[in-house]
Amino acid sequence: MRRFVRLLIIAVLLMGIGGIQQADAGQKITVLLDWFINPDHGPLLVALEKGFFADRGLDVEFQVPSNPNDPPKLAAAKKAEIAVSYQPQHSLHVDQGLPLVRFATLVATPLNALVVLKDGGIGTISDLKGKTVGYSVGGFETLLLEVMLEQSGLALDDVKLVNVNFSLSPSLIAGKTAAVIGAYRNFELNQMDLEGHAGRAFYVEEHGVPPYDELILVAHRDYVGSTMLRQFVDALEAGVQFLVNHPQESWDLFVRGRQDLVNELNRRAWRDTLPRFALRPGALDRTRYQRFAEFLKARGLIKTVPALASWAVELP
Repeated sequence: MRRFVRLLIIAVLLMGIGGIQQADAGQKITVLLDWFINPDHGPLLVALEKGFFADRGLDVEFQVPSNPNDPPKLAAAKKAEIAVSYQPQHSLHVDQGLPLVRFATLVATPLNALVVLKDGGIGTISDLKGKTVGYSVGGFETLLLEVMLEQSGLALDDVKLVNVNFSLSPSLIAGKTAAVIGAYRNFELNQMDLEGHAGRAFYVEEHGVPPYDELILVAHRDYVGSTMLRQFVDALEAGVQFLVNHPQESWDLFVRGRQDLVNELNRRAWRDTLPRFALRPGALDRTRYQRFAEFLKARGLIKTVPALASWAVELP
């Protein structure tokens, strides 16, 4: 009888363990994207379509925000487990007191650029003196422009700034601006070329701005010790490795069931974004992150630089 009871207890325990594993295997994760689905999100969609998240017990859902500014704030409020953000904006959010931590990188180089028409008469940045420069969002974009101008012996007062909202390349093509800051080199240059107006980019990291990660993944700091994030990063790494090994098959996975993405602009952006994806998305270059935060502080965009471990981590 005692032996039977022991076997019964063991069986119940095993059933309990199996139940926990099954629950973990279906763990729901909501990921808020920074914008509509585009090639910048390639590794995430490939990992989803290949089943790499499911293989690690994650039920991942991607959501497109109605307001691009909301995802990090919603993640900070635990309305979603993960949000796609940007390294510069992340430093601003941390400075504002949001309890967010960067735990992975999607795009490991800046995409921001100062763009001009190839035949627009701007051969160097110094040629912008007295010209009109368009931007979408003040703050970081105008800071980028300020630094780039300084490298060429100019100041912000030497150009006329105009907010063109999100009509960056249209304002260039229409002749309303001589240059635009905040254009993404993998999209705007291709869009302009497709419209018959070749562009030229001045890359921010080549003109005085420290290199930084463009797209990153952030979560509430309470989640940093969870296996959920570690599993997510492992699946994401499997996705990006498959993507770089099989770019055409990955493109097919990316657009599967998303026919609105099948166009020449996205094809070109896919090609140009491919070498910029983080091959080790969970890795953290601590010196690089610290240096960029100090740069933002020196420029007055943030007030303090907290201990790095409180806002950017490499998961164990």
